[in-house]
Amino acid sequence: MSCSKSSSNNSSSTTTTTPPYTAPVVASTFAKGADVSWVTQMEASGYKFYDASGAQQDLFTLLKSLGFNSIRLRAWVNPAGGWCNTADVYAKAVRAKNAGMKIDIDFHYSDSFADPSKQNKPAAWASLDFPTLVSTLSTYTKSVIDTLVNNGITPDWAQVGNEVDDGILWEDGRASTNMANFAALELAGYNAIKAASPSTKVIVHVSNGFNNSLFEYLFDGLKNNGGKWDIIGMSLYPSTTNYNTLDQQCLANINTLVARYNTPVMIVEVGMEEDQATTTRAFLSDIITKVNSVSGGNGLGVFYWEPEAYNSWQGYGLGAFDPTGKPTAALDAFK
Repeated sequence: MSCSKSSSNNSSSTTTTTPPYTAPVVASTFAKGADVSWVTQMEASGYKFYDASGAQQDLFTLLKSLGFNSIRLRAWVNPAGGWCNTADVYAKAVRAKNAGMKIDIDFHYSDSFADPSKQNKPAAWASLDFPTLVSTLSTYTKSVIDTLVNNGITPDWAQVGNEVDDGILWEDGRASTNMANFAALELAGYNAIKAASPSTKVIVHVSNGFNNSLFEYLFDGLKNNGGKWDIIGMSLYPSTTNYNTLDQQCLANINTLVARYNTPVMIVEVGMEEDQATTTRAFLSDIITKVNSVSGGNGLGVFYWEPEAYNSWQGYGLGAFDPTGKPTAALDAFK
């Protein structure tokens, strides 16, 4: 919604000029990332992507030209249509590597989206007893990373679960009812990733990065039950009116977590309304600056979630491309 100041009858009033936008300056190692897991499905549906001049470009090449240096890809076990299965993840990882991007593999341990409201087991795993569930998770995780590594792609990061506020693979791995089970599953994923790729850093990802009590509950629970992780991941989806407050709370939480667990932090998901590009850019500039400011280099990066999803693809309205398939001003923050 736009707003304007009332006009003035004072003929001596002067016109002010908005200074040109300057993107945040960050450490050379800072991950400026995008989750583009929908890209192959969008392309198969006829979607194309264009630079500011209207020239069609490969999405990965286009994002690289906009300043992005990292790509996040979700992994589903046996999804409908095959989108985000191991073969689809591999195809996108090849493109990310060829564009010179770092890669984060986001294991959902589901056949579709896993998030705080649902952590549904893959259909093929539904009837497994708990020991078999643990070993199956391990075997599957290692097989995905092996597929990449054996083809010359070493993920920089991999997530054991997606927004695991209450664990994974419900009901067996629901943290609020059996934290020990969740920790056993998380440790199996951690060890499987390290067995396939020792250099890959393992992320445990929780939503609402401003909510310190949620993070301490979850990571204390993992720590007390033998869980392991290398990086704490978080999501942050503020509104156009509260982002300043939530960004400040998020920074405070990051600093607290770094001190409490001696663990670096990465924001692996952010987003804001597609049609509020200037405000979204201000939000991104602010959160990127704040994460980069964390002492000791412990603020590792910021990833935009599905910026390429334009025209409310799949009902999602928080992309950062306009209805003609061009990046909006929001992505200037990553330059």
